[in-house]
Amino acid sequence: MSRRIVVTSPLPGGALELVRARHDVDLLGGEAAPTAHELHSAMRDADALLCMLTDRVPRDSIAAARRLRVIGNCAVGYDNIDVAAATEHGVQVVNTPNVLTDATADLAWALLLAAARRIAEADRFVRAGRFHGWRLDLLLGRPLRGRTLGIAGMGRIGSAIAERARGFGLSVLYTQRHRLDAHAEERLGARYVDKAELLAQSDFLALGLPGGPATRHWLDHDAIAALRPGAVVVNTGRGSTLDEAALADALERGHIAAAGLDVFEREPDVEPRLLALDNVVLAPHIGSATDETRSAMARAVAEDILRVLAGEAPHNPVNSPARSA
Repeated sequence: MSRRIVVTSPLPGGALELVRARHDVDLLGGEAAPTAHELHSAMRDADALLCMLTDRVPRDSIAAARRLRVIGNCAVGYDNIDVAAATEHGVQVVNTPNVLTDATADLAWALLLAAARRIAEADRFVRAGRFHGWRLDLLLGRPLRGRTLGIAGMGRIGSAIAERARGFGLSVLYTQRHRLDAHAEERLGARYVDKAELLAQSDFLALGLPGGPATRHWLDHDAIAALRPGAVVVNTGRGSTLDEAALADALERGHIAAAGLDVFEREPDVEPRLLALDNVVLAPHIGSATDETRSAMARAVAEDILRVLAGEAPHNPVNSPARSA
């Protein structure tokens, strides 16, 4: 039986063709994402929604979608979806937790290295015609070997960031709600500490926390003040976990040496002071942006939507609704 699937953006990797081969597809997105009103209206008669992390899927839209059986989020995070409302209304939510780990961990390291060694600043320096020859004191950055990397959020991506730290000779500390088992800690060469010790001991701090009220401004003014002077901060998790205004203050004062950000508090808007600072490397949320990874994400969420519509269990469930299929 053909169902109606609302898709909010064009999909790579043949994922759109995959769902079109079995169901009717209503593609909303083009250059611009659908508005809240457009998405709400389209969902009313939809059996499934395949959305992006930039699409807000609130309680009222879920409640109004009487036929809705599954929401597929083409992302790991799902704080853009009211999962509690979906669960109450028997709607399965699925995401893409496994396919973007390496790409995002690689990007975190790219930002860390670029911020620590002032790569973006050096690029601008050369392009501006300011390079007139080698100097002993030119664009001095921060070394890695023998320093400490702190990781806030040791999930799949945080663990992949820790794995890469061995090659750079860094000690690894981490904190999160639940401690890893001893085998995982030994494999990663990571030591569990509380937030206060993580901040006090980290020369480099990588944020990989999920979004939501519990982690909002996890790195706020007070937490930044507790960081080791001269630290480098990288965020590839959720923009809401970092207070951008407080970060700008610390970067301007020199308490934090540099930062590398791939996510922002109010995307696509960025704290204006960060845009003016040379000691910040900014990327437009490209942690998973490789051809292979984005195609795998799209196919994974499309395949799970098809499973749910066929009455099968999804591979990547976010919730456990009373009736999911």
